[in-house]
Amino acid sequence: MDAIDRLADIFKALSDPTRLKLIRLLSDGKPLCVNALTRRLGITQSAVSQHLRVLKQAGLVTGVRCGSFVHYSLNQDQLEAHNRRLAKTFGNGFVKGADGS
Repeated sequence: MDAIDRLADIFKALSDPTRLKLIRLLSDGKPLCVNALTRRLGITQSAVSQHLRVLKQAGLVTGVRCGSFVHYSLNQDQLEAHNRRLAKTFGNGFVKGADGS
């Protein structure tokens, strides 16, 4: 799979508003379980689980089992790799933040 195909898969995974909200909730670095995500998003556990599945398949989210719970967090290594792919494909200006950094 080439870089363009990989980026297309990432964009597909991020094309849903609920998945973007999940990414935002996980972006503070604190792992969260499905129950916590369910409460914060106000949707069912099965819906959260399905969205997490898509994000995990895209390599954006990882899960670590803690007892009977799985705590999810962002896959920082993959996010950095995707950022590099974006920069390589579209140029550094594409991946700069709104503040110009």
